[in-house]
Formats: sequence, structure tokens, C-alpha cells
Amino acid sequence: MQENIAVENPLGTEKIGKLMVSLALPSVVAQLINVLYNVVDRIYIGHIPHVGSLALTGLGVCAPILMLVSAFSAFAGMGGAPLAAIALGADNRKEAEKILGSSVIMLLFLSVVLTVGFQIFKTPILYAFGASDTLIPYSLDYITIYLWGTISVQLSLGLNTFITAQGKARTAMLSVLIGAVANIVLDPIFIFTLNMGVKGAALATIISQTISAVWVVSFLTSKKTLLRIKRENMHPDARVIKKIASLGISPFIMQSTESLVSITLNSGMQRYGGDMYVGSITVLQSVMQMIMFPIQGFSQGVQPIISYNYGANNMARVRGVFKRALCVYMTVVPIGALLTMTMPKLFASIFTDDPELIALVGKAMPIFMFGMLVFGLQMASQMMFMGMGKAKQSLFLALMRKVILLVPLAIIMPSITKSAMSIYYAEPIADIISATVAVTLFMISRKQLLYNEK
Repeated sequence: MQENIAVENPLGTEKIGKLMVSLALPSVVAQLINVLYNVVDRIYIGHIPHVGSLALTGLGVCAPILMLVSAFSAFAGMGGAPLAAIALGADNRKEAEKILGSSVIMLLFLSVVLTVGFQIFKTPILYAFGASDTLIPYSLDYITIYLWGTISVQLSLGLNTFITAQGKARTAMLSVLIGAVANIVLDPIFIFTLNMGVKGAALATIISQTISAVWVVSFLTSKKTLLRIKRENMHPDARVIKKIASLGISPFIMQSTESLVSITLNSGMQRYGGDMYVGSITVLQSVMQMIMFPIQGFSQGVQPIISYNYGANNMARVRGVFKRALCVYMTVVPIGALLTMTMPKLFASIFTDDPELIALVGKAMPIFMFGMLVFGLQMASQMMFMGMGKAKQSLFLALMRKVILLVPLAIIMPSITKSAMSIYYAEPIADIISATVAVTLFMISRKQLLYNEK
């Protein structure tokens, strides 16, 4: 029986190139939409007359809080969705819907805790994250409104994974698209037409997230879904919650460390450079997201092909996918890096019209992006480890770049040089070292992982 399934499943039989395109394309589009969600606020805010650069920098200080909110949605969503998919595969729909119900309960509980906690302590938290007396009004204007929409963010991001887990990639993509389009339309209306400034950007964002959340919940309570949210499953189940938490801790750590990196860079720039340097980090990280998010979508699309064929002991196909994927990584990422390095002021002008901030970003971007020329090697290695079920190695590589290398370097280097410029150099140093370690680790493991099945 298993052999027939393997033969008929396109993951094991379809031409590799065609299969990679068909699976990766929806994921890439979804991540491109995600880029819009992440950068459109910054683009509009950065062009607010007279105060655009300060408002943009104030929003950048809020970024760690936004990342933490997303990380907690991944904790419940990405922890529960794979378990629900496994239960569906085992023809145990009842268990799958219990998992969905427990994840909903977790997301609702986390929404209340995060909203109350951050609303109470938001001012000292923002100062700790790199705000100054000049920036704090803009940061508070944005985060105060945004936090009231935490429940929408949790439900839209956390529950959308359960749509993807059913193999409904287009529906999941549409969930993101609806919110992104709403945000693009509402942002200029609230920011400029209604003259609400930063508050308008936050309001547009939470309305858009609420629209996405309503769409996702409506789908998961409809007759179109394999997994349905049911009242009888909406109660805490310690057994199920423990399983969700144990699987969700890995994506939570990977996303929450992004918040740690943002805090470290912002606070270091504030200490050694000031508000303008904090603003430059906001622009640089936004540009980096424009490069990285689409290629992360490619990874998500290709990974199931590797996983399926690795499980089926079809190493020839695994090697074929890896070779093609490596070509993509080592073409797309370096080209993106070179474009930003050779035209830094052009990319900076997307987010701000402040000539002083554009000049600073123009100076810093070639330094900051230099490590991206080889970073595709780490992404390829990390994707292979994840695809073959080696989550520990993949998590180690992610933590090594951000927690083991980048954060300490961003703290130690400017403390020695007393210069904010040292913080820009921390990024490429961390990228190059981590890429080297990733390739070395993969080469050491490759004979065991990519053995010849003959």
C-alpha cells in the first residue's frame, strides 16, 4: 500500500523543476505580500511632512514588540498546525480538531496577557528598546493603538497555519492578501487624508489584521474546511497544550530572537549615535526584509519535497532538489545584496525623504548588506536540515547567527571603538561566520544525510 502512495504522490514522481515552481510560487507570493504588510507602514510614515524621519524611527523602536506578538502567535499556531496535519493523516479528525481548539484557547489567552502587560509597561519598555525623549511620543502613539489589535494579530497569524496544514495554500495566501490590500488602501487615508499621522498607521494596521482574522475564523468555522473550530473543543486540555508547546517552542525562539536583535541594534545606536542612527537601522532592516522574505517563501515551498523524498529514501531526488535550490539561493540573495549595495540611496528614499537619513543609510548599507553575498549558503544548509527533520541543527544555525554572534558583536564592538559605525559591521561579520559554520556542518553531515541509497 505504501508503495502505491509513493508512486502516485507528485512529491515523489513529478519533474523536480516543475514541482519546485508549483509549490514554491504560492509561498513566495505569500511572503511578498508579507513584505507589504511589514514595510508599507514604514514607507507611508517615513514620508509624513516635516516629521517623517522621527516618526519612522519611533516606529522602528516599536518593532521588537511587534516581533514578540508575532512570535507568540507562532508558538501556538506553528506548534499546533503540524500536529493537526499529522492527526488528519492518521484519519483522526477528532484529535485534529481538539488540537485546533486548544490552539485557539492559547491564542486568546496570550492575546489578553500581551495586551495588558505591554499596555501597562509600554513606556519603560520602549525606552529600554532604544527610544529617546524625542522619539517616545511617536512610539507611544503607534504602539498604544496597535496593542488593542493584538487579538486580531494572534488569530490571523496563528490560525492561518491551520489552513496551510490542510494543503489549502491559495486560501492561506488569500488570507494574507486581504489584510495587506486593506492596509495599503487605509494607510494613506488615515495618515494623510484624515491627518492622523502615526496613529492613523496603527489604526489602519489593526483594522486590516481584524479583517484577516475574521476571514480566517470564518473559513475555519465553515463547511469548506477539513478542520473546524467547534465549541466542544474550546476548553483547555493539558495533554494537547503540552504537545503544542513542545513543538511551538522552536519557531517561537527563532522569531523572538529577531526581537532581541532589534532591541540590541536600536539601543546600541541610540547610545553611540542617536536618533538618526536608530532610524537608519529601521530602514536597513526593512530593506533586508525585502530581500529575505521572498527567499524564505521559496524555502517553505521546497521543504516538503525534501521531507517527502528523504522519508521515502529517494536520495537522488533529495540531491536534485538541493542542487537546484542552492542555485536559487546563490543567485537571488547575492543579486539582491548587490542591488542594495550599489544603489543604497535609492532604496533609502523608498522609506524617507530626509536627506540626512538618506546620506547615513547610503554610507551604512554597503557595509550592512555585505554578508548577504554569501548568506545564501546558510539558508540552503538550514533548509536542508529542516527538510530532513534535523530541527536541532537548524535551530542551532539560526541561534548562532543572531544570539551567539550578532548580539554580542553589536554590544562588544562599539564598546571598544566608541563608534556607532561598529554596529553596522557586526551584521556582515555574523553573516559570514555563520555561513561558513553552516556549510562546514553540512559538509560534515552530508555523507550521512545524502547517502547513496544503492
